Amino acid sequence: MTASPGAALVTGAARGQGRAHAVTLARLGYDVVCFDVPAGLTTLPYPTATTDDLQETCALVEKLDRRAVAVAGDVRSTAALQGAVTAAAELGELSVVVANAGICSFARFEEITDEQWDEMIAVNLSGVFRTLRAAIPTMRAQGHGRLLATASMAGRGGSPHLAHYAAAKAGVISLIKTLALELGSSGVTANVLCPTTVDTPMVHNAPMYGLFAPDIAEPSKETVTPRYAAMNPMRVPWLDPQEIADAMAFLVSDAARHVSGLVFEVSAGGSGAQL
Repeated sequence: MTASPGAALVTGAARGQGRAHAVTLARLGYDVVCFDVPAGLTTLPYPTATTDDLQETCALVEKLDRRAVAVAGDVRSTAALQGAVTAAAELGELSVVVANAGICSFARFEEITDEQWDEMIAVNLSGVFRTLRAAIPTMRAQGHGRLLATASMAGRGGSPHLAHYAAAKAGVISLIKTLALELGSSGVTANVLCPTTVDTPMVHNAPMYGLFAPDIAEPSKETVTPRYAAMNPMRVPWLDPQEIADAMAFLVSDAARHVSGLVFEVSAGGSGAQL
C-alpha cells in the first residue's frame, strides 16, 4: 500500500454520489470513512441505503488498496459525526470531508407537512452543518483541509413541489460561503458542489417520476427520460455520479488550494430551477 495523502470522510457514502466520491477519493490515494444508513426517516417515497450498500462501498475502496471504515450513523446526530471524525483520525490526518448525505420528498408548497419540512431541514441543512462543525476543529489545528458540501441547482433557482428541498439546498450554499469567510487564512477551504439531476436511487422511483410526468399512468425510467432531458439546455436527462466526483476531485486537489467559497455548478448548462 502506498502512502496516503490523508483520510477522508464522506457522508451518504453507501450509494449514488456518495459512493462515487468515496471511490474517487480512494483512487486519489485517500483512506476513507464511509458514513451512512440513517434510521427513522418517515417522509421519503423511496427506501434509504442499507448496511449492505455501505459495505459494498467499503469493498470498492479496498479494491483500490486503500483502507475503508464503515460507520453506520445519521447526520442528525452530533455524537455519530464526532465518532466518524475520530475514526478518520485513526486512519491519518483528516484531509477531506464531503458532506453529501441528503434526502428528497415532494409536495405542493401548501401541502408540505411539518414532518416533511422538519425532516428535510434536519438532514439536508442541519446535517451538513453538523458534519462540517465536527470536522473544523481538527482541520484548524492541523492547518489544512478541504470541506465540501452537496447542494443542488434547485437551491439556485427553486423547483416546483420541492420548496423544502430547495430551501435546504440554498441554505447549504449560504452556509458554505459564510464558512469560507470564517476559515480565511486557516489553510482550510470550503466549497459547494451544485449538480443538476444525477442518476441515483433518490431520483429513480415511481413517485419522483410522477412529479415530472404526471400524465403518464405508469412512468418508468425509459418513458420519463425525455422529460428529464428537457430540464437543461444540454438535454441530458441525468448526470453520472462520477461527473460530480470529478468536480470534487479538482476541489480537493492542490490546484484548488486558493479556491474557497465557490459554488461549483455541474448543471448541463442550466442556471435555474432544477433538481
